Amino acid sequence: MNKNSSNTMALAPNPSNKRETVCIFGTGDFGRALGHKMIQSGYPVVYGSRSTQISNLIPKDAEVLGHAEAAQKAAIIIIAIQRQHYNFLTPLAEVLRGKVLVDISNNLKLNQYPESNAEHLAQLLPGSKVVKAFNTVSAWALQSGTLDASRQVFVCGDDVEAKQMVMNIVRALGLTPLDKGSLLAAQEIENYPLQLFPMWKFPIFLSLGLTAFFFFYCVALDIIYTYIYENNDFSFFIAITIPNRVCPVMALILLALVYLPGIFAAIIQLYRGTKYRRFPDWLDKWMLCRKQLGLIALAFASLHVVFTLVTPMRAFASWRTGKGIISQVLNNKTEPLDHTNAWLSDSYLALGILGFFLFVLLGITSLPSVSNNVNWREFRFVQSKLGYLALILCTAHTLVYGGKWFLSPSAYKWYLPNIYILSLIVPCAVLVVKFVLIFPCVDKPLTQIRQGWERNPKYSN
Repeated sequence: MNKNSSNTMALAPNPSNKRETVCIFGTGDFGRALGHKMIQSGYPVVYGSRSTQISNLIPKDAEVLGHAEAAQKAAIIIIAIQRQHYNFLTPLAEVLRGKVLVDISNNLKLNQYPESNAEHLAQLLPGSKVVKAFNTVSAWALQSGTLDASRQVFVCGDDVEAKQMVMNIVRALGLTPLDKGSLLAAQEIENYPLQLFPMWKFPIFLSLGLTAFFFFYCVALDIIYTYIYENNDFSFFIAITIPNRVCPVMALILLALVYLPGIFAAIIQLYRGTKYRRFPDWLDKWMLCRKQLGLIALAFASLHVVFTLVTPMRAFASWRTGKGIISQVLNNKTEPLDHTNAWLSDSYLALGILGFFLFVLLGITSLPSVSNNVNWREFRFVQSKLGYLALILCTAHTLVYGGKWFLSPSAYKWYLPNIYILSLIVPCAVLVVKFVLIFPCVDKPLTQIRQGWERNPKYSN
């Protein structure tokens, strides 16, 4: 009875500024790194280990005791051991009763066990309060202080007070806790570190597929066709010319694909007359990966800028310029400046520069360090209003540059349109539909629907 009372008092909030002692079971890499970080944050740390011999690897200000003796010194015990070794905790059930046990373990593969490690620990020690946390932070990040990539800590547990105590420790370490709910969420949390860019799979595969298609499309029209019908070997186009055609096309199409699901969502809501019905799964997944699509589009746009800057350095560019000069000398004729082409050239360059500037602004705003410092209205203004402006400028840039090929028969090799014509299909469709959606007769009912109005209330269920 006295033991339970002491545990209950240990769980109570500490009114003083002194940090409560934290016990860590396990002296492996993560246990040592976490203990070192806690000591730096002002927490007294005691290690529970099979061997009480002090090692040079253990933080010098930490105490090393046997498991039972160490557990009696703290209300919060971090279990920094693998699941297969949990059985040694069973004889300590009485000592651990009422304690907060923080499970930080991970598995080797997704859904390795029927239940999560944290749930398994709760079943072994039903008298303890199990909380899942810290499994998404690496030991290297804790030791080096490089926490930008893993600052967020997912926390879940069935006891609200126990979760709050753990989240207080997370904040004290300079990390950001995110409450994921009850212990049922532990399986999902344990799967996070095992997933390789889960939100990037669809954008990356889509980008690779489109890139391969447009690359071989250009090879067929610019190299194979020219070699067959004009007997010219332009195979060196593979290095600079073709990538510099594929990159802007990919950037424009992917940027349009960022805003296309929003168009579909608006049309579906107008058709249904309610916002309370779920979108189709494919649209939900598409909308969740818009940020990734936009960042990949920005990467292609950046490559396009680099390829464009190095274009004048190419031997082919120097040869073509020299050939034009020699031709004028031999003909004793100076070609006058074509003001129309000069205007077109300057116009598409200016549109491209402005579009790329807004593109970069969208990418910067999507960074968590930036987006966390702006309110929702500011974020939406940049991502929506300025995003559509960037799409308009980039589409205009492509139209001005490649518009001359629309009506030129020589541009349709093997009756296939030029790559720039293909790149304009999706962005132009998005802009046209968006233009229709902003008409007051369409925008007003759509706004009402998004504010909760329903055409047919039966769909609200």
